[in-house]
Amino acid sequence: MQALKSIKGRFGKNRIIMSKDIEASTTNSSNGAKKKRPHAIALFSGGLDSALAILLLLKQDIEVTALTFMTHFGCDATSDRSSCGSNPYPMADKFGFNVKLMHLGQKFVDIVVDPKHGRGANMNVCIDCRMLMINEGARCMEMMNADFLVTGEVMGQRPMSQRKPVMALVDKETDLGGRLVRPLSAKLLPETLPEKLGLIDRNQLEGISGRSRKRQMELAKEFGLDEYPSPASGCLLTDANYSRRLRDLLKYTAEINFTDLNLLRLGRQFRIAPECKLLMGRDENDNKALMQYSNKEVYTLEARETGSPFGLMYGSPTEEHLRIAASAVARYCDQRDNSEVNITVSYRGQDRVLTVSPAEESFLKEIRL
Repeated sequence: MQALKSIKGRFGKNRIIMSKDIEASTTNSSNGAKKKRPHAIALFSGGLDSALAILLLLKQDIEVTALTFMTHFGCDATSDRSSCGSNPYPMADKFGFNVKLMHLGQKFVDIVVDPKHGRGANMNVCIDCRMLMINEGARCMEMMNADFLVTGEVMGQRPMSQRKPVMALVDKETDLGGRLVRPLSAKLLPETLPEKLGLIDRNQLEGISGRSRKRQMELAKEFGLDEYPSPASGCLLTDANYSRRLRDLLKYTAEINFTDLNLLRLGRQFRIAPECKLLMGRDENDNKALMQYSNKEVYTLEARETGSPFGLMYGSPTEEHLRIAASAVARYCDQRDNSEVNITVSYRGQDRVLTVSPAEESFLKEIRL
């Protein structure tokens, strides 16, 4: 009980690190030299599990540098309240550890295009994702001269990447020499090098498995962690609708770029033909976002005489394709009940008007992405 009170004191909301705290983190060896305080690099999504893994280290007076990774697929550190998109700084400020942001950029795009270890139910590449993040964490660990790497993985929690055989595969292929520690399930896994060397006390780690969060919630209460995001993934690759759009993009685009990926999140989208695709806004925010991507080399479509979605046409459309796109825009404008609607098409600085009938919803359903 006394130990728990001590922990709460150290992890209080207004915790201030004083010089005496740093002095207390070292011990004298037999020859009078001070022992280095262990330093861990932790993969930190901002979610409950990764936060608890860090708090279990801080409980043992281990220095922690947390890495929060960002990608073009929803993990952007501030996007939402899911574990993969949660802002990491409030929690880091409260409990007193450092956070570094790292964007995986093209490295992540490459594994999404061609994953070595396959995909989950949608376009998620969970095993390759985990390996990439661990390898990047290992690189940071070497640069910062840290002692080991930590993740918040829980054995059996996720069906693709957190099964025991897969976790062993990750250990083997990332090859950290036994320096990968999973504090929440440590007692169910082989002893790691940091445990053998006494850098971390195995007895103070956990043996959690499965999808229940009961033990995690108990730990959160003990540590005074009263705000944390839901366990739902913020990764767009697990979303069925986004995955359908991404499959379409990979099928019809020889070389994708970051603009292609960013556009997948926006508005309604339709595959008019193999060589062209239509995007249109669902609301004013979508319209404004799509307008930022308009340029002279992209066709734009809108019903300027009434309230209208803003449409972008990518590719090399024929006249027939343009009329189909115009009819789709007409279907969602405020004159959708009219027999004919005037749609202004702009390309390379030139405007012209196509008068079309609004498309049938049954047809649009067939080509909607």
